[in-house]
Amino acid sequence: MNYLVEVLRLVHIVGGMYWFGAALVMYFFIMPSVMATGEAGQQFMKYFGGNSGVSKSVFWAAMLSGFAGASLYWIDSQGFQSAWMMSSSGLLFGLGGFFGALALTFGIIVNRTIAALGKLGAQIQGKPTPEQMAQMQMFQKRNGMMLKYTAYALMAAAVCMSLARYFVM
Repeated sequence: MNYLVEVLRLVHIVGGMYWFGAALVMYFFIMPSVMATGEAGQQFMKYFGGNSGVSKSVFWAAMLSGFAGASLYWIDSQGFQSAWMMSSSGLLFGLGGFFGALALTFGIIVNRTIAALGKLGAQIQGKPTPEQMAQMQMFQKRNGMMLKYTAYALMAAAVCMSLARYFVM
């Protein structure tokens, strides 16, 4: 038994599950609730983005999952050199990795946008100025779009990776 591979698989799967779950809950439930509840939603996001630590925990889960997944692919492909990469299984794992890398890129943008929203929210005293409101709306629009891309890229990655081991030819 190769303990390194087993540890990497555990980190990849558990980190990926945490990241995947957080992204889907954020996209399908939290953000629509925030948008529907107006100022109360804004207050929630002010705390959530700035104080809860959720952004950092999801960021590190995503980074560790991505590192572990890339390491596993490197090990399985013998340093990106083997014919396995062109097999059905290797191609599906590679495609899943591509979608995972896309999701990580989009997720970093989401993370930075949530941090910027939290910082902007902390600057607002009382009612926001028209400039602050415009900036907040721009951040919310970007966050919604990137969160959507993250969620769907993670779904595609999960489908590819969960099926890859069954396409051994």
